[in-house]
Amino acid sequence: MASTLLLLAIASTVIAVVTTVSLREILLRRLDGDVRAADRVLIRAERGSPPSLEVRDRGPRPPDTLTAVIRDGTVIAAAVFPIGEDPRPVPEPVHGVLAGVPVGERPRSVDLGPLGDYRVVATPMPMGDVIVSGLPEAPVQATVTWLVLIELVVTGITLAGAGAAAAIVVRRELRPLERVAATAARVSALPLDRGEVSLVERVPDVDPGTEVGQVGSALNRMLDNVGSALEARHESEVRLRRFIADASHELRTPLAAISGYAELTRREELSPDVEYSLVRIASQTERMTALVEDLLLLARLDAGRPLERGEVDLTALVVDAVADAHAAGPDHRWQLDVPEQPVTVPGDGSRLAQVLANLLANARTHTPPGTTVTVALTAGPSGARLSVTDDGPGIAPDLLPHIFERFARGSAGRSRDNGSTGLGLAIVRAVVGAHGGRVEVSSEPGRTEFVVRLPGSAP
Repeated sequence: MASTLLLLAIASTVIAVVTTVSLREILLRRLDGDVRAADRVLIRAERGSPPSLEVRDRGPRPPDTLTAVIRDGTVIAAAVFPIGEDPRPVPEPVHGVLAGVPVGERPRSVDLGPLGDYRVVATPMPMGDVIVSGLPEAPVQATVTWLVLIELVVTGITLAGAGAAAAIVVRRELRPLERVAATAARVSALPLDRGEVSLVERVPDVDPGTEVGQVGSALNRMLDNVGSALEARHESEVRLRRFIADASHELRTPLAAISGYAELTRREELSPDVEYSLVRIASQTERMTALVEDLLLLARLDAGRPLERGEVDLTALVVDAVADAHAAGPDHRWQLDVPEQPVTVPGDGSRLAQVLANLLANARTHTPPGTTVTVALTAGPSGARLSVTDDGPGIAPDLLPHIFERFARGSAGRSRDNGSTGLGLAIVRAVVGAHGGRVEVSSEPGRTEFVVRLPGSAP
């Protein structure tokens, strides 16, 4: 709208300038015609006798007509003839200006000091004298000045009216586009990455006959397509979760049977090779059981299974988890920093204990012996902050953005040799998210920190 008003202002200015210049030229040409006729209405002066200026014709004539007689380059008589008054002599200081007017040329403008600007012409007489006739430019200048003032006022009113009208029209025309933008904003605020999404937002009152209406129709068609795709994605996720949960649940029984039979067989007297085979069978069975349990837990969390709710003493959980980690990894240095007062949060104690166990196991497994691991717990107005920091080699930059994804591994050999399933940190994020919190990680060589933030009890 501003650019339109600017163009309108430029166009109005050009029109005003052209009109003003054209009118001034027309008025000056008319004045030039009156100036050329002025010597026929005024004065008589004879050579050899004192000059006398008098009105020869008592008929109509322009007011304040100037007439001067120049003889041998000197003004010998000059007067201004008002209407109904006696002639007024022209001041001597401007006589030189009148004497310098070229003879026989077209009228020109001169400044006569106290008399103002005059349009004058010099005409030769048969006796050798030169008659300079002129008329004041004040009426022309007054007319042009009034025209400029009128143009300024009209242009200002036109621009103000055009701006108000344009604002009303533009706002009315942009209402459909505002509805499109509002619909797009509401859709962008929806959580579309996971879970069931009810994409019912559409652009209302679409008029396909306008450009904005065509945009709204295209957006509605796109939302229909996206909504169908989200429904298909959710159905696929539900089937996959159900399959994982069912498969994990069904695998628990045969795995328990394999583990039991392996343990029962090891009670008999066996050859070393058979004993070793049974030990490996039992070890891999335990690993597979842990994997199945993790998959079953993630499937339940994804399905939105409610967790147990109660006041959980995080301080006690942290102390117990660090003690267990020290027993499992005596070659690491474990440090504990907890407040004197217990820190409590609402949640599921067993699941939060699993979060702590997974974070400490991750620090113990993926750092070399001698690494210092510090567990710190603090309480704040918004809840509890739990951090696990180690001075190990750090996490590879290309792995860091995917560290909480399922089956994320920095190297296949490292993870499989130590029995990791690649689901520990995924479980951490899922459990913390189910508690309404969030988990963050930052890493560089010599410092890796996992931070868990859990909301406190509502007041």
